[in-house]
Amino acid sequence: MRRQASRGAGPDVRKVLEWLRRHTGVHAALVTDGAGAAESCTAGFPHEVLGQLTPLLMRMSGGQLATAVTQSGELHVRCEALGPHGPRPVLVAAGPSKPTSDAIALISHTGSFLALLRRAGRSDRIWHDYQHRTHQLRFAVLSALLSGEPLLARRMTTGAVPPLLDADRLRLYLLQCPSADREEIARAYQDPSGYHGSGLMVRCPVFACHLICVFTDDEEPGAPGGKLHGHPETLLRLVRDNPRYALGVSGGHPLHAAAEAYGQAAHALAAAHAAPGRVAFYHGRSSLEGVLPRRASQEWARVLLRPLDTTTKTSTDITRLTMNMPRSAVARLLGLSRNTVTAHVKRVEASLGLDLTDVRCRAAVHLALTLSSSVPFTGSGYDQPNSTLDDLLRTERAAAWAAATLRPLQARHRRTLQAWIDANTDAQRAARDLGISRNTIRTHLRTAESALGLDLLTAGTGVHDVVHALHIAGLRAA
Repeated sequence: MRRQASRGAGPDVRKVLEWLRRHTGVHAALVTDGAGAAESCTAGFPHEVLGQLTPLLMRMSGGQLATAVTQSGELHVRCEALGPHGPRPVLVAAGPSKPTSDAIALISHTGSFLALLRRAGRSDRIWHDYQHRTHQLRFAVLSALLSGEPLLARRMTTGAVPPLLDADRLRLYLLQCPSADREEIARAYQDPSGYHGSGLMVRCPVFACHLICVFTDDEEPGAPGGKLHGHPETLLRLVRDNPRYALGVSGGHPLHAAAEAYGQAAHALAAAHAAPGRVAFYHGRSSLEGVLPRRASQEWARVLLRPLDTTTKTSTDITRLTMNMPRSAVARLLGLSRNTVTAHVKRVEASLGLDLTDVRCRAAVHLALTLSSSVPFTGSGYDQPNSTLDDLLRTERAAAWAAATLRPLQARHRRTLQAWIDANTDAQRAARDLGISRNTIRTHLRTAESALGLDLLTAGTGVHDVVHALHIAGLRAA
């Protein structure tokens, strides 16, 4: 029983029926519907019997009979319905002579055994379905939060609202671990409601080694004397005990700013690989959009993005996603083909008249999109902005931001970054231009990633900051 129930592919009914044939001499079949379709049977079972028994099998499957004995030609046939709920499967045993009392007992025992196996298999399927659906619900809630819509997340969970959605603030923990471990971790700490105490653990649909964990912001991790409790403390313990794990932790954010929290956690994770204990907490730095002249930057962004007013929202939203992750990752996230994602991006490129495969164009559009999201445009329309992007980046505050961003870099790593950007983030071209190997380029980029605390090589969310910082430094040097 244990061997059969533990089979990952379900019980081996044929093996059970062959065991019955060896011990009784009768052929057997398990019929799973009233039309006489056999799910499994012994080798040599006389299938013509099932066609003759169709009316009887329909009555037994419907619950009108539990056991029946009949004759089909020269064969003695015994039928037993299995289980309490219809439509019930029927065990059919056929032999040339009337079965002995011991054979009848073995047939009944086999029927009970098969009923238990099927019930165990059904329970296992129900359990797997429950795990799948709870993951889908957690992912839906996380997606709503990342879209800045906590009320939508709340509507999705009517009747079973997770404590996270009753909190004022959240903190995002991005755990990097082997892909196979993610499901085990999420399942091990899941509560009966399908959540994880005060938060959610969700397998990242884009990066196979990431587990996205969102919890209420009850503590100040990384602060002097600050301690973590509950599942956040568990994540730290997992990283401490597993050399292949790393953890990036965001700052605290209101619920509608989960996307910003994710970006911070991704940057922190990039720094975590070289951090003590492989854990890094995001320490706030000024954003470029926050140091630019507000009115002038709004005008510039509005004029740059105005052609998108005639582009579908779907194409714009998909392009916005490609600003922060590779197109193949966006395709996996949305369940689309990569060609479909590319088609949407090309529509936006045609509207803007820009090549978004160029890293500098992409950085400019990303900055404009960020400005339009963080500071809604409030002025009247403009045909031309009063300032160009270079004008905005020549300000003293922008220069101070660039200097602070690039300060942690060693000179050789800064040269590598500049060459990598000049090569449109093509490591092979950068290696050729610098006369070093591609592996050396990637090693320098990994070191720069840790020093800057910016994600350059996984999702690439920090590349835009590097592009602007290097450009500002170039403007100051000119």
